[in-house]
Amino acid sequence: MNKIRLLILIWIGASTSVFAQERIVSLAPHITELLYAVGAGEEIVGTVSYSDYPAEAEEIPRIGSYDRISYESILALQPTLVIAWQSGNGEDSIARLEELGLNVFSHEPRTLEEVGESLRVFGELTGHGELGVQQSTAYLARLENFRETYQNAEPVSLFYQLWNEPQMTVNGEHLISDVIRLCGGENIFDDAVTLIPRISIESVVRLNPEVIIAPGMAEERPEWLDDWREWPAIEAAEKNQLFSINPDLMHRHSPRILDGAEQMCEILDGVRDQQSRG
Repeated sequence: MNKIRLLILIWIGASTSVFAQERIVSLAPHITELLYAVGAGEEIVGTVSYSDYPAEAEEIPRIGSYDRISYESILALQPTLVIAWQSGNGEDSIARLEELGLNVFSHEPRTLEEVGESLRVFGELTGHGELGVQQSTAYLARLENFRETYQNAEPVSLFYQLWNEPQMTVNGEHLISDVIRLCGGENIFDDAVTLIPRISIESVVRLNPEVIIAPGMAEERPEWLDDWREWPAIEAAEKNQLFSINPDLMHRHSPRILDGAEQMCEILDGVRDQQSRG
């Protein structure tokens, strides 16, 4: 059984009023996006900073950031449901919310399929089951189309530079790595132990990726991406295969991650075309 489905069944068993939720606190931008996608946006009474999609989400009162929430502000909103981001909010914060007597549902998709499952689950949680199923079905159909298109794609080694000071990336368990695999890419730090490891420039040189993608913090290309040109021993730098993707499309566990996947797949296709032309 899918682990998200199992969690929702457990949670429903602990709450007899799950379909009567009307006051929701969202503790991550992607959770806010998922709630709007299933028609529950108007039920959100509080959320965290950077919850800016869709545009109307910017009007929701803030209760802090995903890693620094205000328990007092949450309690003042009298929520009937708090939806938490398991790894982002942290176990201690989630435990504290539960100690305060709040109904908390922890959410943590690690694969692209689980993002689709989340739509159905959020629909069930909020009493919008029909729309949740519709959105989930459409999302999973688009995902399957990607899988069919790229299942036999030539592998391209890739370094996903999450940040530059310190140098940070993602390991194979991260959702971003699932996007990389979807497009026929190979994450050079796939076997790193931690979900978001800190790495050295020397390790990137040694692993010699064909492509470097750095999202930065906004839509604009991060200035530090071009610093890799100082390392021509790296194939990606030597061939100027340095790219950027809007982080909102890659870092949020929401349906828009397939828009980010589309951009990544196009980047890797372009690299393959270059390689085929020699």
